[in-house]
Amino acid sequence: MENLNSLAVQFPSWLTPEIIPGLPFRWYGLMYIIAFGIAYLLYRRQVHERHFPMSEDDLSGMFFWGILVLLMGARVFSTIIYETSDIYRRQPWLVFWPFQNGRFTGLQGMSFHGGLIGCILGVFVYAAIKRFNQREIFDMLVAGVPLGYTFGRLGNFINGELYGRVTTGPLGMVFPHAQLLSTQEAWVREAVEKTGIVIPGAASMVNLPRYPSQLFEALFEGVVLWLIIWLWRNRKPFKGFLSCLYLGGYGLFRFFIEYFREPDSDLGYRIQLIPTTLSPAQAHPLLCFSTGQILSFGMVLAAVVMYFIFRKLPDNEPVRIYPDVPSGFTPEGPTAQEREEARKSRRKLRKKLR
Repeated sequence: MENLNSLAVQFPSWLTPEIIPGLPFRWYGLMYIIAFGIAYLLYRRQVHERHFPMSEDDLSGMFFWGILVLLMGARVFSTIIYETSDIYRRQPWLVFWPFQNGRFTGLQGMSFHGGLIGCILGVFVYAAIKRFNQREIFDMLVAGVPLGYTFGRLGNFINGELYGRVTTGPLGMVFPHAQLLSTQEAWVREAVEKTGIVIPGAASMVNLPRYPSQLFEALFEGVVLWLIIWLWRNRKPFKGFLSCLYLGGYGLFRFFIEYFREPDSDLGYRIQLIPTTLSPAQAHPLLCFSTGQILSFGMVLAAVVMYFIFRKLPDNEPVRIYPDVPSGFTPEGPTAQEREEARKSRRKLRKKLR
């Protein structure tokens, strides 16, 4: 249904999920590739500028396994937490099946929190096998991840999904595939009047402007959070501090932005301290919490606990630039023996500084 709106911005009609209409190449998938590429380049830059004893092969291997387990975690977590039907329990092979009705659709439905858990597990195990300091690895990783994440949310915006609640203010945008709302509802008729929407004929359903919450998340969970962590990367007080800053910062930003975002219609609010009868599209009561808010609050709690643990752990002094690197060592290709020699020289240096 087409609505004429004099106040809200119309979603760009030229913006489609497919890069080239008719071909199975979507902007969302390209945004993922760009996100991973940015995270990789920013991590690699930190390895080189700090002379961190990690070879190019180790770096590539860590990102390969980290991304693989991230995608698996994001997909599995999405089907467990956000899918209310039992289709994946009855047909589990569909979890990673990228076709629907004979048409390539990709993996639709990815959970950020599931991807985060998967990435943490994959990188943690890889770093343990290679005997890298996990706190250092994650501190460098989170210094680049938010900027890449920005493009993931831009992919959601291009898809016209994960839009926000209805608004009659100047930030509203009419998404073409948003849920239509009944004009029988008093609040819907009031919103129609305030926004100046013209309803064709005697239509009983209307598409109202929504907050572009995907762009809010891209800005705050992406660009702003990245700037904060990037500026702190050479000022961290102990190893693991940036990881705490990332978890807590993302959790806080996401928790409050969820108040502008409409929860999934089949899930609604998982916790209602004060029960509400308001439509999730109309308002998000302060004491009603969506799935995303619950998981984000868990991230904040985890960040606080990790902060007090990491600052008390031994060998937690931050190393700005790794010194006393063995002769012939280059960040592009240290051997296992060279890495071990570098570790010994760093331990000797720390003892001298105590």
